[in-house]
Amino acid sequence: MKNKFYCLMLICALVMISCNKSKDASNNEYRMSVNVALPKVDTVLLHKSYPGFLTARTEVNLVARVNGFLQKADYKAGDYVKKGQLLFVIEPKPYQDAVRQAEAELVSAKSQNEYALTNYESTKEAAKTNAVSQIDLAQAEANLKKSIAAVNSAEASLENAKTNLSYCYIRAPFNGHITSKSVDIGNFLNGSASPQILATIYDDQAMTVTFTIEDRQYMRMVTAQQKSKANNNYNIVDISFNESLPHKYSGELSYLSPMVDLSTGTITLQAKIDNPYGELKSGMYCVVDVPYEKLNNALLIKDSAISTDQLGKFIYTVNDSNRVVYTPIEIGDLIDDSLRIVTAGLKPTQKYVTQAIQKVRDGMSVNPKLTTK
Repeated sequence: MKNKFYCLMLICALVMISCNKSKDASNNEYRMSVNVALPKVDTVLLHKSYPGFLTARTEVNLVARVNGFLQKADYKAGDYVKKGQLLFVIEPKPYQDAVRQAEAELVSAKSQNEYALTNYESTKEAAKTNAVSQIDLAQAEANLKKSIAAVNSAEASLENAKTNLSYCYIRAPFNGHITSKSVDIGNFLNGSASPQILATIYDDQAMTVTFTIEDRQYMRMVTAQQKSKANNNYNIVDISFNESLPHKYSGELSYLSPMVDLSTGTITLQAKIDNPYGELKSGMYCVVDVPYEKLNNALLIKDSAISTDQLGKFIYTVNDSNRVVYTPIEIGDLIDDSLRIVTAGLKPTQKYVTQAIQKVRDGMSVNPKLTTK
């Protein structure tokens, strides 16, 4: 009887050991390994993007200011021209003739002035001995004044003639790229009646980007600048384009509109951008990345670790018991295209799941592997 009892007890013990091993094996089988990380704590500069467009730093229309036939256009469309380079010539002969005529009239006026001056001096001396009347003296003085006025008029006419002649030769006012001519050689230009545009020249070694921001956003920038000792951080903006260019570009804020547009509640800003490679063109659309606030001790996690459900944004954290916890969070800006600011719901000491997010669930027991990447 005792032997049967001992046998029964032995069998029960073996069964219990077997069950425990099976349970442990089962637990180990479903304890999935997951990568986790601690939130990164860092100081970040917040940015916001705005659409903008580029214009050349300086843009000038080259115009015909005198009448005449277009005689020469010494450039090709799109050329880079240098300051002072001759670009257009309007037939100069009529204006050269006008200069010569004005020079001759000036010589004549000066000769008459010399005669009038001599006559006045002699008449003045004669009047002292009553050899001539006061009327003769007054007439001599009047003739002298008239001759002086004639000289002044002749000098002005000569200056005007020279100016008109100079208008026949149209030169580049600065270094830049020039557009195609709007008038063909041989056409008559009526420039004196209304200046006629011949081409446009752009100084595109530096560009200006124009954009608008909300007045509230501007106030945030001003407040942040007042708090920060390094205000220069807020003056530098990054510039990007729909189609990537071989080089990266940034600019410095250079203009702020003195008033808010009441219809839109926005303020116009401009930034200067260097264009050393000539890749930027006037009229190009771009995106301006504007810094507006500095956050100290910001909490950053991988943006790919964040999920969305009906209640909003959430992540999975792993507690000290190695169990997954559904954790609702509130988020802020995206930093460096991969990290997201967490504004509420997470502590710096909480580990969060970075991979295999779709395979874990709330309450699940896991083997967490802490990563630093």
